[in-house]
Amino acid sequence: MSDTPLLSVRDLHTSFPLRSSVLRRTVGHIQAVAGVSFDVMPGGTLGLVGESGSGKSTVARTIVGLEQARSGSIVFDGEELTSLPKASMRRVRRQLQMIFQDPYASLNPRATVEQIITEAWEIHPDVVPRNRHHAEARELLERVGLNPDHARRYPHQFSGGQRQRIGIARALALRPKLVICDEAVSALDVSVQAQVLNLLADLRSDLGLAYLFIAHDLSVVRHISDQVAVMYLGRIVETAPQEELFTRPIHPYTQALLSAVPDPKPWTRPPREQIIIGGDVPSPADPPSGCRFRTRCWKAEDVCATTEPALEIRLDQHPAACHFAADLAGAGR
Repeated sequence: MSDTPLLSVRDLHTSFPLRSSVLRRTVGHIQAVAGVSFDVMPGGTLGLVGESGSGKSTVARTIVGLEQARSGSIVFDGEELTSLPKASMRRVRRQLQMIFQDPYASLNPRATVEQIITEAWEIHPDVVPRNRHHAEARELLERVGLNPDHARRYPHQFSGGQRQRIGIARALALRPKLVICDEAVSALDVSVQAQVLNLLADLRSDLGLAYLFIAHDLSVVRHISDQVAVMYLGRIVETAPQEELFTRPIHPYTQALLSAVPDPKPWTRPPREQIIIGGDVPSPADPPSGCRFRTRCWKAEDVCATTEPALEIRLDQHPAACHFAADLAGAGR
């Protein structure tokens, strides 16, 4: 694996205009992503976790160009994407693909599975010759665990897990370097989730893929990720190697999230303190001053309202955006 990140995001901001109901004037902005930075290494998997509304999916959509970044930098495979012309972005998308959350809504119901997969080759004809489309589509279906003889079927003839496998095959059609999985297993049954996660892990090993894996289920993220970043209200509040984050969480928000994860072997270790976060998530149109988590944090003090904590390493711990990170280190064990 290279030491150079395949994807490097720095100080990314994405916002949406808030318009009045009468004259449709812009009266404010929703700060969906507010200064996010992270790296995805070649062949690695970064898990991006947080509550619904934290901005995870907006980060993904901004990276692939479905949303426009207001500021910041997105460097993929050595190219800056935020200033790339649309014609060049089409070329980059060959190496940067996405698997969407809803396998029922993300597939064209009027197209056969083979048409869904081969559409990418129609757009990029130099990837697979036309006379190889049928054979290559069958090979892709077999690779993701589907019957190649079902290539002429329509999406409604498959189960949810099978549809998500079709979405994975579509993402692999252009032989990408990075696949963004936006809640790729959240709509599936638990047993099917395990099958899809194992498939993604096998594909990463076989094809050398890198993943940006977005989820709100921490147990899923722990299974597939080697690095984890925790988001809250548009910002990353903690990032660490997977095992370190799960065994030594620093930020109060991360500790609260982990306390809610069921322990599969509770008899092997002391019972964990369950942390219940009070209040509601503030509006991204009017975030709190200072630390964005302070309105729900049981450790908050006056400094939290006046000074925003930086995401940085304190006392040799992994990066966490908390004024009291050094005191909290290890508290979530």
